[in-house]
Amino acid sequence: MNAPLSAAVTQPALFAPRVPALLALADGTMFRGRAIGAHGRTIGEVVFNTAMTGYEEIITDPSYAGQIVTLTYPHIGNVGVNQEDTESRRIFAAGLVIRDLPALASSWRRTHDLSTFLAAGNVVGIADIDTRKLTRILRERGAQNGCIVAGPGLSEADVADAVSRAKAAPSMAGLDLAKAVSCAERYDWASSTWTLGLGYRPANTAKFNVVAYDYGVKHNILRMLVERGCQLTIVPAQTSARNVLAMKPDGVFLANGPGDPEPCDYAIAAIREIVETGTPTFGICLGHQLLGLASGARTVKMKFGHHGANHPVLDKETGQVLITSQNHGFAVDPASLPQNVRVTHVSLFDGSLQGIARTDRPAFSFQGHPEARPGPHDVSYLFDRFVTMMETKR
Repeated sequence: MNAPLSAAVTQPALFAPRVPALLALADGTMFRGRAIGAHGRTIGEVVFNTAMTGYEEIITDPSYAGQIVTLTYPHIGNVGVNQEDTESRRIFAAGLVIRDLPALASSWRRTHDLSTFLAAGNVVGIADIDTRKLTRILRERGAQNGCIVAGPGLSEADVADAVSRAKAAPSMAGLDLAKAVSCAERYDWASSTWTLGLGYRPANTAKFNVVAYDYGVKHNILRMLVERGCQLTIVPAQTSARNVLAMKPDGVFLANGPGDPEPCDYAIAAIREIVETGTPTFGICLGHQLLGLASGARTVKMKFGHHGANHPVLDKETGQVLITSQNHGFAVDPASLPQNVRVTHVSLFDGSLQGIARTDRPAFSFQGHPEARPGPHDVSYLFDRFVTMMETKR
């Protein structure tokens, strides 16, 4: 017998209610879409990333602090997120812009969906916009500041306010963000790389004592070093060279990180002192730029930077073309290199400098991300080169 109408059960909505959102660029360009993640507003430099996978690793990369990330691949969130693929302690991207967020995330490793992950991190995002158009604007006019506003009942006043906030946001040039994302105190790291069925493996027997500067380090960089027999001590960005050298390291690692390298005078001075002692030194991303500055070169802000997991790079020593993962908005100016620094890698996209090595000291660096989270593993041999350098020094 049918139940009376008064006792009928209300069925839940098939889809969650659509909450509006908008993205305003500093040049006045406006995109309207739907909110994903937290409600509210966020500002930052809008950049585009061309990787087809690895959205969880991307947004948890501290090098994206202060930046709103636009992913050019259209379908983002298909496999949700999990606790193993994060690359740092939290989401560092200021915001996320995507074309399509699938209604269902499906993976045997999934613990949350992307929108829930963003909301838990209080990160504002926007979906259902034309990311191809946005990417063309950034590619042709250069990276620029933007503001995302998300929440019910957006008004014209909110639109005008978003544009004003985007225009008023500080330029990435001149911003020292490394000390803002760095750890507060030193700590040890012992986790090795991930293996199917085992997860992250414990450390092997340590052969080398390595001190790593945290300018915004990604966890997989540390795992790759541990896998190669490094006992790691992570230190804050502003740690002096004296304190690092007192630990008697076999090598010093200079991590990736966000912002402009030139204001990081504390890091430049420390690196210069460490390199002069002959301690083997290896830098990645911001660490590469800081090594260049410590060696007497200059850095420049790029038009829209390199962000993606599909960038071709030439190894000038072997002639190999390597597909690499990239995330940077500044570069070392090759015209400013002193005579004791040689070029080891160059980008095949625009010819920009990708790697350097000192000719008078055991120190080298690479602009991209050889730890490959996300991205290909073509450049992982640089970790082996660092180990060989420490072995030779002993």
